[in-house]
Amino acid sequence: MIIKGVSAKTILDSRKEKTVLVSVKTNAGEFSASAPNGKSTGSYEKKPYKKSLEEDIKAIKQFSDYFSEDILDKFDDLRRVEDVMDRQIGANTLFAFESAILKAIAKEQKKQVWELIDNNAKGFPRLVGNCIGGGKHSSLERKPDFQEFLLIPNLKNVKESFEANKKAKKEAEWLLKKQDEKFKGNKNDEDAWATSLNDKVVLEILKNLKLPLGIDVAATGFYKRKKYHYHNPPLDRENEEHFEYLCNLIRNFNLFYIEDPFEEGSFEDFAKLLKKFPERLIVGDDLTTTNPKRFEKAIKMKSINAIIVKPNQIGSLIEMKEVVELAKRNNIKIVFSHRSGETEETILADLAFGFQADFFKCGITGKEREAKIKRLIEIEKGLK
Repeated sequence: MIIKGVSAKTILDSRKEKTVLVSVKTNAGEFSASAPNGKSTGSYEKKPYKKSLEEDIKAIKQFSDYFSEDILDKFDDLRRVEDVMDRQIGANTLFAFESAILKAIAKEQKKQVWELIDNNAKGFPRLVGNCIGGGKHSSLERKPDFQEFLLIPNLKNVKESFEANKKAKKEAEWLLKKQDEKFKGNKNDEDAWATSLNDKVVLEILKNLKLPLGIDVAATGFYKRKKYHYHNPPLDRENEEHFEYLCNLIRNFNLFYIEDPFEEGSFEDFAKLLKKFPERLIVGDDLTTTNPKRFEKAIKMKSINAIIVKPNQIGSLIEMKEVVELAKRNNIKIVFSHRSGETEETILADLAFGFQADFFKCGITGKEREAKIKRLIEIEKGLK
């Protein structure tokens, strides 16, 4: 496949915020891909744009003819693109550019994108769906301190899991109406229910849904001056108190999945929790930010047994592949994840399946999130 031209423009994400769409003209046609935006971002993520979105768009145009001599025909050829573009554009733009290139290569070879990664891929990831939200993703004044309350069905296929999550979310709406007098059916950034209830009451509600449960604590969001500052109810917890509180929740609600339970620098606390609950998933996101160096440190310190992979946290799909391979070598579960400001781009599903992720964290409802889950179902149907 030969690139004949590259262009980029601004589009809006699910929060109506600006993001980038990159298009490549090739001998196989024209292909586009867009990048999502994060809101609850880790300090160690790469910048979404080098200086600004507009500057990245200009940089893409300047390099439009640069690749006209290059023949790209496999996933690892993205390295040649990165050698040129990595310092010229930010992570969002690089991810969108590389995604558009993968679509073009796949089309020319009459393949699907996932087949460029592993044409023998077979296993499908378990869905992780955000049912009720709080933290930075919710705009209510009074809300849960934890960012996400997750449903993780373990059914025989993606379609059944998708249906189970949608049904459970509907039931959760009815339960919230009974428990939360302020609840009006509002949703947050990720199309999860927005409530004024606290973490414990939300978990009491979700316990009724009879599905495996998880939480994304996103603890960095309420950590300051060596304390965890809870707002609902107002309470400052020292490190040890916060640790014990989480342990109680894990036991009392049989939590299967615990993401970012401590602030983004607490490798030791993650390790302590994993040692106490080795059979649960202790998941790094802000801790690791899809970054090979951060991940290596987490492995060395035995901090996590599962890692969030968000391609636009790092931008480079080659480095993302390094993270995935590192996870597999160290028996660490892989969770491919959306962002809170999403587009209808579906390549995340191909990447998750191609790299044989264990979990696919992509909300439950909302057209931008459903598009990705439906793409995963489409891949599943095609293999039957």
